[in-house]
Amino acid sequence: AFLGPPEVTISSCLNCINVTIKLPTSHFRENEKLLSLIDIYEELDYDITLRTLDGEHKRPREKTTEEIFNTVIEELYPNRNYCVSVTITASINKHSIPSAWKCMTTDSVAQQDYHIVTITGAVCFSLVVAAALKCMHAGGYILQKKPLPRILV
Repeated sequence: AFLGPPEVTISSCLNCINVTIKLPTSHFRENEKLLSLIDIYEELDYDITLRTLDGEHKRPREKTTEEIFNTVIEELYPNRNYCVSVTITASINKHSIPSAWKCMTTDSVAQQDYHIVTITGAVCFSLVVAAALKCMHAGGYILQKKPLPRILV
């Protein structure tokens, strides 16, 4: 029996990719209950392959005892496209189908700073406009309460 493919979702973080992995379902039943791969094998190995512009890089093999788990691939370059594929194997079953490739661009510091700068700029601009309107009101240029002198009427 082939293991896989697992369900993989990825999200971007700063210089890293957060990978969430859901083990494939098994087709084995015991007393009418569908067994999970953890019920059957207790512990599984998973390999993550990272694809970049300069080729594919296999990450060190890791173990899991959970149905759904996540791992973070760190020390990546910001603002670059990375693709991830995951393969699940068991100690007694090396036959597996890898997940489909999932791709995304890592966040850059500039993008995160850009949001802060935009919000700060908007707040400062609002304060400047409010101060200018207050000064114009105090100076009598807008929203005058006194009637105009007769000579101006």
